[in-house]
Amino acid sequence: MIHDRMLALAGVVQALKQVRRIADTGQADATVLSSALDSVFRIEAESIEAVYGGRQALRPGLLLLRNYFSNQGDDELLPKLTLSVLQLERRFSADQDMGEDVHEGILAAKLIAERQGSNTHPEVLSALGALYAETVSHLRPKVMVQGNPHYLGQADIVAEIRAVLLAALRSAVLWRQLGGNYWDFLFSRRRMVEAIEELMS
Repeated sequence: MIHDRMLALAGVVQALKQVRRIADTGQADATVLSSALDSVFRIEAESIEAVYGGRQALRPGLLLLRNYFSNQGDDELLPKLTLSVLQLERRFSADQDMGEDVHEGILAAKLIAERQGSNTHPEVLSALGALYAETVSHLRPKVMVQGNPHYLGQADIVAEIRAVLLAALRSAVLWRQLGGNYWDFLFSRRRMVEAIEELMS
């Protein structure tokens, strides 16, 4: 079970690394972005690996986790952003009405993705970004994303960031459902690192 938790947590940090990249440069890694959005739409996946399209798709996130636990992370804002999203998940999961609204919005965005033939099409990103703005962004405290003001002032970039935040939240919900909690970071770090190494081998 801890291996599944680590995959879900890797999904969180991998998505949030893209949030940081988009906010700083205006560009996402196309492969990682697609994987993140796939995880939003795979609501009825048969396994945790299937949510992300296979373990290999989460390798960047697993590497980020390994670096963090070995104090080799190069982005001091990423752990803070991750903590914010894990806290956001608690508030989101406690709001059943919001959860239903988000579920319906994701299904609507999935139809757009199927019509456009791409889950990263601008219309899909716009729909998911609007969904996040209309629902999750009303929860407090807000997840604050820092970056280049030039990009953070562009509506399409902001929509993309919000869409990827939704993907990070999806993974955070999975992490919690699989038994993840804050105590792991204090008392289970060694087991978590061992699981990450096994998943990457």
